[in-house]
Formats: sequence, structure tokens, C-alpha cells
Amino acid sequence: MQLRFTIRQLEYFVAVGEQGSIAQASAMVNVSSPSISAAITQLEAEFGLPLFVRKHAHGLSLTQAGAQFLAQARKVLAEAEGLNRLAGTISGNVQGPLTVGCLLTFVQVLLPAIRRKFQEANPEVQVSQIECDQVTLIKKLQRAEIDVALTYDLEVPADLEFIPVRSLPLYAVVSAYHPLADRKSVSVETLADHPMVLLDLPISSTYFLSIFEKASLRPNIVERTRDMAVMRSLVANGFGFSVANIRPHSDLSPDGRELRFIPLEGAHRPMRLGFIVPEGARSVLSINAFIEHASQSISAWGYPGLPIKEET
Repeated sequence: MQLRFTIRQLEYFVAVGEQGSIAQASAMVNVSSPSISAAITQLEAEFGLPLFVRKHAHGLSLTQAGAQFLAQARKVLAEAEGLNRLAGTISGNVQGPLTVGCLLTFVQVLLPAIRRKFQEANPEVQVSQIECDQVTLIKKLQRAEIDVALTYDLEVPADLEFIPVRSLPLYAVVSAYHPLADRKSVSVETLADHPMVLLDLPISSTYFLSIFEKASLRPNIVERTRDMAVMRSLVANGFGFSVANIRPHSDLSPDGRELRFIPLEGAHRPMRLGFIVPEGARSVLSINAFIEHASQSISAWGYPGLPIKEET
């Protein structure tokens, strides 16, 4: 039986279907727009079906047939990737593509350094990364769009496995000129008397607010942001305190102002940093190798706020 398509054509088709634009798909897969356009045209001609509706001002949208083809194409690509991994497992080589998802709040602190060392040790693995919130990470794992997620143990569904690495306690973030800046520790009751900048990400924000709810307190939230760097700048410029688990390697905000990091008093449930994977994923050599490598790097991380120890 002769195939009527190539794996590469399916990859381009899926990219366009997900992005809704040939230009955006081109940037996503790092291939020229004419090449992607030609692949789509060839697929439509081969199957005799229009897969997209062309809208000059609004890109492309899938036809009903295109939507069905997209779902099946994802399955075919997943099976093809499974064959590559099976070959690696049989041969004992750590190789093939690996897509790592990471929580937005700390991706810049950990993942690039971990990836660099991992790829140096395993040059036959092609690693890509995605940064998003917890809800999106879980959906992408369940849809097999990513292989492993580096994140917290927050609302992990039963069909996924959490692999803990280390526990990260809570601390308050304040500017160097905040009334609490010189405290060695601070209580939730004391913080509740001051304006708060909330890191407002799905699930994470619920966790941060729960420490006030357990004390029957309502924080005075004056600013909300989904970006860790923006939160630090707002705090450093005197808009309020914030609460976090991950501390950056510098005590300066992105705009160069000083911050203070104060441990919280009391028994608060710390977040556990680790990996979420589909059941059985650790049998894949590349996934297991990445988890073991990253676990060693995170264990050597001089929390809070000290640089990751360089491997010798």
C-alpha cells in the first residue's frame, strides 16, 4: 500500500490547524511559508477535500473535514513518535524529540539551565519547551501535546502521575522600603494589613489566597498580574507585597529595584516541585533520562535565591 501523504506534510497541516495561519505555523515549525502552503495544497489534492477555508483578513479556518483530519493526524503523529521512541528503547539510546512543559512562574529560573546540561549530555534528543499555567499544562499532557511537565503538585488528576523532587515553602516579597522589609519572618495576620499584589494564575492564585482564608482573613488585593517579573516590579515600586514559593537568583526586580524575601510564620502547606507525566511515561528513555537529570539539578539548587550549582 502506497501512502498518500508524508509525516512531514501532516506536521505542517497540524501546525496550520492549531495556529490558524500559515505565517504563524511557519514560525512554529521553522519552515518557510511557501513550503507549508505547498504541503497543504498537496494534501487537499491527494484526498480531494478542502481542509481549510481561506480568509484573506483572518487567516485560515478548518472545514468540517479538516477538523476530522486534524484529530486523526495528531494520532498518526503520536504513533510515529512512538515508533521512534521504541527504536530508542530497543537500542538503549536516549534519542528523539522531547517536549517539556513548565509552569510560567519559574520557567526562567530553572528550565533553560537544566535543558542546556541535558542536551549536552544527550545530543540525540531534540528538546523543545512550552511555558503555560497549570490548567493548560495538564490539558496538554492529557492530549499528548507535551511529554512531561515541570510544575507543582496542584490539582493533579488521577490519570496523571506526580513525581516529587523538593518542597518549597512560602515567603512574602516586599520592596526594600516596605514597613516589613527588615522582618526576619512575618505572619499572615500582619500581611493582611497591607496592600497585596496577587500572582493571579489559575490554581496557583487559589493556593496563595488559601493561606489567608485558613486564618479567616481577606487580603487587600490592589494589583493582579499573571507574570512573575511584572509582580516583582510592582512590589519593588511600592504597590504592595506578594506571596510566592520560587525565588529568583537576584534580589533585584526587573527594573533594578531592591526586593526583600521574608519567610512566612506558621504551618502552611508548602508547594511540592516535581514532574507530572502520563502513566507509564517513565518507560520512555528520553523522558526518564530528563526527569533524572532535572531532579539532580533541582536538588542541587541553593534555595532560596542562590544559583544552581554547576556540574563538574
